[in-house]
Amino acid sequence: MEYDGSCFHGWQCQPKIKTVQGELEKALSTIANTPVTVHGSGRTDAGVHALAQVAHFDMNTRMNGPAMKKALNCLLPAGLVIHHCMETGPAFHARFAARAKTYRYRILNRPLRPVLGRDYLWHVWQPLDRKAMDDAAAYLVGTHDFKSFEAAGSPRSHTVRTLYSAFFADEPGIPDVFAFEVTGNGFLRYMVRNLAGTLILVGRGKIKSEAIPQILEGKKRELAGVTAPPQGLFLKAVHYDLCNDFRKPAMEIKPPPGIGLGGDGAG
Repeated sequence: MEYDGSCFHGWQCQPKIKTVQGELEKALSTIANTPVTVHGSGRTDAGVHALAQVAHFDMNTRMNGPAMKKALNCLLPAGLVIHHCMETGPAFHARFAARAKTYRYRILNRPLRPVLGRDYLWHVWQPLDRKAMDDAAAYLVGTHDFKSFEAAGSPRSHTVRTLYSAFFADEPGIPDVFAFEVTGNGFLRYMVRNLAGTLILVGRGKIKSEAIPQILEGKKRELAGVTAPPQGLFLKAVHYDLCNDFRKPAMEIKPPPGIGLGGDGAG
């Protein structure tokens, strides 16, 4: 599914507040004429967007995937749309079967503030040293303890995560906009936004790129940079098994040796 985070108070259901999970459950419960619970691949906070969030639900129905997709899109509010819907095996779990996720954080770097599109990026008016930011991002790749980049209240049993890639890339055809893209086997609460905020400080010359290993080793939140605002963050992809066979039971999908998926609350 794709959603505009500015339309919702995050993913997770909350009483009397419009959320992505809440709207999905309301629509599905209308279709089924009975309460339906939706399980997402992870939570995103208010203002955070998704290009390809994944969720699953259990329902007794004769409807196939395309029919369910059409019915849902007729009931869901603006700001939320289902791109694909299919039947899975009974053991599949959107969260626990996930092998990795990719997040993209968009940055506008120019003196003049934006108007159109301001809900989908972070405006940084100070000049940024992209080379220093690239060098700093490279230190993040691998298996590390990311406690320094964790916000309080993270749903986790430990703070060790593996990042498979972390880099900056221009957005084609959009002047002055570039993005920090990161793929990992799991993320702590606000982790991507804390990484982005720290890398911006590197770009501004406030932190040396060579300091990233020391920040990781220090395991203290105050060593890292500010939390970047939510509107620049997009959940770009959720990665499952190599064949993308959602019908494979979750119990058969195992991460590579030494990699635990853990909780996810990067938003």
